[in-house]
Amino acid sequence: MRTYHLTISTPDGSMLSEEVSALFARGIEGDLAILAGHTPFVTTVKAGTVRVELADGSEKAATTDGGILSVSADSTTLLSGTFEWNNE
Repeated sequence: MRTYHLTISTPDGSMLSEEVSALFARGIEGDLAILAGHTPFVTTVKAGTVRVELADGSEKAATTDGGILSVSADSTTLLSGTFEWNNE
């Protein structure tokens, strides 16, 4: 599966910066699945669960209070006020 670079940051610092296969989050207009090659856009992310599928196929989930998601041609950035990995 193709990958892209995902950065997740909070005021406390970087929570993730690596190659991933997918990001799943709830946007202002519904659920989002960001895969490599996604059309660039910017949207608000609602509070809730965010799932990340890593390049090796494993998956991590986290809770966020919401934020801003920016998708470009070769990378994606999620800026959030709080972001806490589940079961870590």
